[in-house]
Amino acid sequence: MKRSLVLLAAGLNYAMFLGVFLYAVGFIGSFLTPTRLDGPAAEPWPQALAINLLLVLTFGLQHSLMARPAFKRWLARFVPMPMERGVYMLATNLALALLFWQWRPMGAPVWDVTAPAARMAVWSLFACGWLTVLATTFLINHFDLFGLRQAWLYFRGRDYSHLAFATPGPYQIVRHPLYVGWLVAFWATPTMGLAHFLFALGMTAYILTAIPFEERNLVNLHGEPYEAYRRRVPMLIPRLRWTATTSPRGKEAVTAASRGPAPQTLEA
Repeated sequence: MKRSLVLLAAGLNYAMFLGVFLYAVGFIGSFLTPTRLDGPAAEPWPQALAINLLLVLTFGLQHSLMARPAFKRWLARFVPMPMERGVYMLATNLALALLFWQWRPMGAPVWDVTAPAARMAVWSLFACGWLTVLATTFLINHFDLFGLRQAWLYFRGRDYSHLAFATPGPYQIVRHPLYVGWLVAFWATPTMGLAHFLFALGMTAYILTAIPFEERNLVNLHGEPYEAYRRRVPMLIPRLRWTATTSPRGKEAVTAASRGPAPQTLEA
């Protein structure tokens, strides 16, 4: 009975995530959803600014502190390991739902792309950001990331095992393609209002602050393979590689150097 309840809770939590994810697309893009990032200001900007900053800070603290090993050890005193990731995702869903509910539009456009072709290009970039986020979760094991794999293994009476270290697809170009997708989704908008700008800036600051802590955990988990990966692959911006063409020998040397060691794998 306990195993079935854990699996049911994981499934309900995942369904909640899907709803939050779809709502986030419309909320950040300012279409279809009842509440949106941008819109006319409905209250004095100092009050709206304070509330919005508090909402972004609440999400950032929840999302970062609950991911730390020390917090996980504390949580393990009250929650079985198969439910730990699910509790993290539930808290994330609730923090985002609070942000969607209480966010205050502030008016004051920062930029507005008016040319139809340019607007379409920006919207295409926006869509690419969201698709990158979704696709990346499947590359690093979508169901482990959202706690379903842990609950399923527990339901089957099998021990949980950490995923192998791997660098599939875009992980060979940048170390954090999931964050790249989020950054594109946050910033790619043809009409950027002050509230949207504040949100994008706050989330960017959170990502840049969280990455060193996340990578420290990955080094502790994977050791030298991740250290070598970090030395070889840039964090967020792909590295440009130039190939010498002055001589076949020079070209061969540069090409070999650019390949580096055999690719490793990354667990998110």
